[in-house]
Amino acid sequence: MKKTIAAFGLIAAWFAAGAAHASDVGITADLGTTGMGFHVTVPVQSSLNARFGLNYLSYSYDGSTSDLDYKFKLNLNTFDALLDWFPMDNGFRISSGLVYNNNKITANAKPNQIGTYTINGNTYSAANAGQVDGKIDFRKIAPYVGIGWGNAVAKDKGWGFSSDLGVLFQGGARTSLNNSGCTADAATCARLASDVNAENVTLQDKVHNYKAYPVLRVGVSYRF
Repeated sequence: MKKTIAAFGLIAAWFAAGAAHASDVGITADLGTTGMGFHVTVPVQSSLNARFGLNYLSYSYDGSTSDLDYKFKLNLNTFDALLDWFPMDNGFRISSGLVYNNNKITANAKPNQIGTYTINGNTYSAANAGQVDGKIDFRKIAPYVGIGWGNAVAKDKGWGFSSDLGVLFQGGARTSLNNSGCTADAATCARLASDVNAENVTLQDKVHNYKAYPVLRVGVSYRF
């Protein structure tokens, strides 16, 4: 909680600094690995801008572990608070900042073609095993570093091009896989719950290494 308060305190400080030059505002619409985004840029100093934005996208895909097939749904939802430094007299920038990371994945296990789950070596009928589902999420406050091109508040007003290439350090994924709606006998349901816990460990191992999320965005900007 203290880290979260400190993080948003820093975000507020950046915004206050940029607000001093709020008469110069640039907006950017972009698309990339963080989804569809909208960013507002204000100058802080001659070679330093503050940039704030929202990114969102939702899509579904199929995946599997050694035991189960899943229908995954990825919900990308982040808020950026970044500083862009322009070390040269052009559009090249070096960016860093903090991201409120509400990215998450929901996982719904799918029975095989004959209507059964095989979990941890045991087979269950999907008709009375109920649902096996859960979610995968990440650290909420994540640092970002990257490079890019484009200055949305450059002196020449009008349209421009924007790009970002960087890394969001979101930490190891957390998984929570559960079973619900089991209508089998008590002993079978208890064994199923234990097997689902074992499958949760397998799923955790599968996604554990996704600590660094690549960020690639391209967009167009306009300066008022």
